[in-house]
Amino acid sequence: MNDQFAIDLAFMRIALEQARQAAEAGEVPVGAVLARGEILLAAAANRPIAASDPTAHAEILAIREAAEKTGNYRLPETTLYVTLEPCIMCMGAILHARIQRLVFGALDPKTGAAQSRYTIGIDGLLNHHLEIAGGILEGECSRMLKDFFKERRECKIEGSRR
Repeated sequence: MNDQFAIDLAFMRIALEQARQAAEAGEVPVGAVLARGEILLAAAANRPIAASDPTAHAEILAIREAAEKTGNYRLPETTLYVTLEPCIMCMGAILHARIQRLVFGALDPKTGAAQSRYTIGIDGLLNHHLEIAGGILEGECSRMLKDFFKERRECKIEGSRR
């Protein structure tokens, strides 16, 4: 196993822990971590419901935290690790922050903007090019999302029987 892959796995495991925290709070289980090399700059869990903020995706919150910590809205030479392929909004923020690499776990065939539905950042249409690696701990990331939504559906069905 090469060093970069070992680093990617370690940070993705932290992102998975953030996703677990989101699920425990009743949020869609997505977690994000922003790092520069082996240095953790920020970690965040999805919070749109708790924050009453549609932009409070894990990616956005991690970017905000890292920008505040570094004192710069540009985050060059960083990698964003996220458990689910980012949406269009998050891809826009990733590009504006000049993040170098995106590493994600599960594909999002409905709204994924890095690979599944759109190829923002690698399609050559913008001035910032992004390195993207998908599928890191994909099974764990996908399973967490599937279990979360299965449980929500089952709760709704049980609630309708009463």
